[in-house]
Amino acid sequence: MANLPPSHYPDIGSIGEDLVAQWLVSTGWEILHRRFACRWGEIDIIAQHPGRTEEQGCRGAREELPTQDCTLAFVEVKTRKSGNWDAGGKSAITPQKQAKISKTAGIFLAEYPQKADYTCRFDVAIVYCQRISKQHTELTVVQEALARLSAAGYQFYLQEYILAAFDSAIDS
Repeated sequence: MANLPPSHYPDIGSIGEDLVAQWLVSTGWEILHRRFACRWGEIDIIAQHPGRTEEQGCRGAREELPTQDCTLAFVEVKTRKSGNWDAGGKSAITPQKQAKISKTAGIFLAEYPQKADYTCRFDVAIVYCQRISKQHTELTVVQEALARLSAAGYQFYLQEYILAAFDSAIDS
């Protein structure tokens, strides 16, 4: 079998992020940024949840109301195929990776100081993907997914969404 060039394969990480972003929007979140990057690192998804309706002031409709009920989620998405070695991506969230995400979140908040009073948390989304086979000779059991998506010859499953997966102080 010939080795195909990397450009032949879909970017499963991006498709996994698409699935998580779609799921977040369907649960009331607004996506502020995808792949927010600075010299310290990159955050896959930055999402905002109002916590209360727009008329109550979360999105600035009435400035006099506090914004503490608004939440920012800095989301790290790990997309893995079956048989991976790192617990579906969970063990890839090392203390060093957490520090990079935290620093990058601090840069985001410095660029958007109007969001500095929002509650912030660091979430992790675990996405499992498997190649869609035309031959149904293989049976794969996947636990109930939060969301699913078919793209580029793969089936993607949002298996787990871990709220506040790690604590970190944001230096702004």
